[in-house]
Amino acid sequence: MFKLSKKVQALPPYLFLEIDKAKRKARGEGRDIIDLGIGDPDQPTPKFIIDCLSQAALDPANHRYTLDQGMPVLRNAIGDWYKRRFNVNLNPEAEVLPLIGSKEGIAHFPLAFLDPGDISLVPDPCYPPYKGGTILAGGAPYLMPLVAANSFLPDLKKIPLSARKKAKIIFINYPNNPTSACASDDFYTELIEFATKNKLIIISDLAYSEIAYDGYKPRSLLEFPGSREVVIEFHSLSKTYNMTGWRIGWACGNAQLVAALAKVKSNIDSGIFSAIQLAGVAALQGEQDYLKNMCVLYQQRRDILVQGLNVLGLNAVKPKATFYVWIKIPAQADAISFAARLLKEANIVVTPGVGFGQHGQGYIRMALTVSEARIKEALGRLKKIS
Repeated sequence: MFKLSKKVQALPPYLFLEIDKAKRKARGEGRDIIDLGIGDPDQPTPKFIIDCLSQAALDPANHRYTLDQGMPVLRNAIGDWYKRRFNVNLNPEAEVLPLIGSKEGIAHFPLAFLDPGDISLVPDPCYPPYKGGTILAGGAPYLMPLVAANSFLPDLKKIPLSARKKAKIIFINYPNNPTSACASDDFYTELIEFATKNKLIIISDLAYSEIAYDGYKPRSLLEFPGSREVVIEFHSLSKTYNMTGWRIGWACGNAQLVAALAKVKSNIDSGIFSAIQLAGVAALQGEQDYLKNMCVLYQQRRDILVQGLNVLGLNAVKPKATFYVWIKIPAQADAISFAARLLKEANIVVTPGVGFGQHGQGYIRMALTVSEARIKEALGRLKKIS
């Protein structure tokens, strides 16, 4: 009866919705499912953050519309955090914009700069909103393959001139979802030079910067010379502070780019609930020792899972960051079929790599967001069907 727009028709099925449907169906059948699929932290939000929310929610002053650009106290806290963490100076008035989760900001940003026929340079595999946001803005994704031979970094030299001429945006995400790869300083330097030469906007998705192991400290692209001319960086409280359901993050960097996103958002939403913004301030300013403990916990899980997978003959590389393990499956296997087999025969949910893009074929992703006991149980189940 009603015809969808061409833009919506062009959107691929959202991967995590499909996985959730399969998971709910299996649980509805009474099966004991171990969910290594969607990366949603299993640990609670720290109590001091919850306490701040509870107190702020009782104040009637916080029950009204908020400023679209976020509360000044939150913008200042974000600026202070960037200074402490990356030694990057941000102007909270012009270079910081709180978001209802970084996902919405990433998806909305292309609306500010893409016209029909314009291109976004998109890594493949990638977090789905990079493609979705481009398509909804009327643009076209040009896929940059992420392959093991190039350490899952895009080969900028292989992007043809025809694509570079039409491109307005390039998406970058390190530490990477889904591959868990990390970028080198040399790559970031090359990327900024490439973007400057080709008049590109770099969208840097830094959601996993605080989930890192073995002493590794991921860097912000804004630390590098020349970045302030071309970079808008997105960050999130979701993974860092176990706040996925709270929906709070931010964009920061080049003032013109931040202002453009703010203009788009002023026509779409009315800001973040004030009590959640104040809880975000508490998270950024509060005790950070629990984050160190979280990384220790994930690292222990990582070591158990990777060792167990390799014993079983599945090629898993130990990640330096993120809470994902990117796993090469047997050469003859299709990623979707392999994931379906694990659900059917072992009651294990994993994410097929091809769901993140065509170059994810041949891989699955497992999340470290279940207990050690459940990881060991999953390995035992895998052994029985291998």
